[in-house]
Amino acid sequence: MLPEELQFHIKCKKGDIGKYVILTGDPQRTDQIAEYFEAPVLVANNREYRIFTGKLCDEKVSVCSTGIGGPSTAIAVEELCKCGAEVMIRIGTCGGINTKVEGGHVVIPTGAIRQEGTTLQYVPAEYPAVADHEVVNALIQAAESENKTYHTGIIQSKDSFYGQHSPEIMPVSNELESKWEAWKKAGVLASEMECSTVFVVGGIRGVKTGAVLHVLWNQEREKLGLPNPTYESTEDAIKIAVKAIENLIK
Repeated sequence: MLPEELQFHIKCKKGDIGKYVILTGDPQRTDQIAEYFEAPVLVANNREYRIFTGKLCDEKVSVCSTGIGGPSTAIAVEELCKCGAEVMIRIGTCGGINTKVEGGHVVIPTGAIRQEGTTLQYVPAEYPAVADHEVVNALIQAAESENKTYHTGIIQSKDSFYGQHSPEIMPVSNELESKWEAWKKAGVLASEMECSTVFVVGGIRGVKTGAVLHVLWNQEREKLGLPNPTYESTEDAIKIAVKAIENLIK
């Protein structure tokens, strides 16, 4: 595919996308994120990929939705790289695993467990899914400037939402439940569905990646009868990602 041609899925070409890109699963969330940009313009809207480009600190930036899970996320990362993206930050939601992680907090992953199949099509299972340290530091600085409770560490990225929430109805329930107990004992912070793909594919393609995740709730706190607030708004995570990009630009 020639550089001047539209990418097959995201329907963008070089010049449409900024150096800095925010990734988010929900296409509707791109409108909310684009409100933080100067003069945002909708540049593409195809399948699960909705893309706005605008400016932050006089630098061209974009936001692109990825849909749910690794396969569609990998497509977005691949095609955004071909359009000139150099830094990608995922904004998403997660469920807490470690009981210190409560609804309304944010998680800034330093790495992700690759409990998904997409990245196995790129590299062997031993290859780690890690965020870029410069992006992680910018996100931490942003979270602190927003006075937001945050956690850094390892998260789990999975393929099956219902494999987590209803493992007992799956033929491989023993395997799913055993691994979940392992993640708990290992201090894994939270569970979500895209970060390992962003980290692995982005790292292989030479772009810097990171993520900030809004914690919806914590099923382990629920099981233990601990206070377990539920927060659906991702506004804090959006503010942190935008502030982090401004920090990186500056």
